[in-house]
Amino acid sequence: MRRLPFLICFLLTLYSFGQSNNTFGDGEYFRFRVHYGILTAGYAELNVKATELNGRPVFHIKGEGKTRGVSRVFFKVDDYYETYIDQETNQPYRFIRDIYEGGYTKDIIMNFDHRNSSVLVHDRKHNTEEIFNIEKHTQDLLSSFYYLRNQIGDKVLEEGEFMDINIFFDKENYVMRLKYLGKDEIRTPFGKVSSLVFRPYVQSGRVFKEQESLTVWISDDANKIPLLIKAELAVGSLKATLTDFKNLKSEFKTN
Repeated sequence: MRRLPFLICFLLTLYSFGQSNNTFGDGEYFRFRVHYGILTAGYAELNVKATELNGRPVFHIKGEGKTRGVSRVFFKVDDYYETYIDQETNQPYRFIRDIYEGGYTKDIIMNFDHRNSSVLVHDRKHNTEEIFNIEKHTQDLLSSFYYLRNQIGDKVLEEGEFMDINIFFDKENYVMRLKYLGKDEIRTPFGKVSSLVFRPYVQSGRVFKEQESLTVWISDDANKIPLLIKAELAVGSLKATLTDFKNLKSEFKTN
């Protein structure tokens, strides 16, 4: 099974469908605590900035994940991501992945050409360039998180419903799938929050194995932000908990 990025292994658990207006905007900020029980393994942050790329209005989104404390001594992680997505369609134009995970490194820039259904992958570590064909509406790892928040929108979901999305990762096209499990109310650092619960799956031979147990709780409001992500492992549960946010586009409500 492929090595999964420290930050993106959580973000890929968010899936749905049905186009709507952006649930996010300029200046939005998230901070997540990644932990085993009371032991903090690291933190992940996401920032959104409205800007332009080649004359087109885009959201420039930066994501960063790092281990800390004892976890950093045993397994140092410094993951850095960027994506530039169209403000109207949420299609990615450029994706940057620069990671260090316990000695494993990647340094890649991907430039998307959606009109010609292709992507140019520049591997800066090995100084190579390759062009790959992509499916329609393909997302990168980071843009998929924001795209899918929009796709959930105000649509009424039914328990057991499945949703799919095309993602390009590591020189391959993937179809990611998510199952809607229903509604829940969970305790967060901000109080009790109504949420929608999802479980990710993937077609056989892809990044995730189908039997892996990942669950995500998303706020049941106009923001559709991830509140808690839980991975059941052989040695316990790894969680990513939202601990801080700023500049949400809509009001965040607690019960």
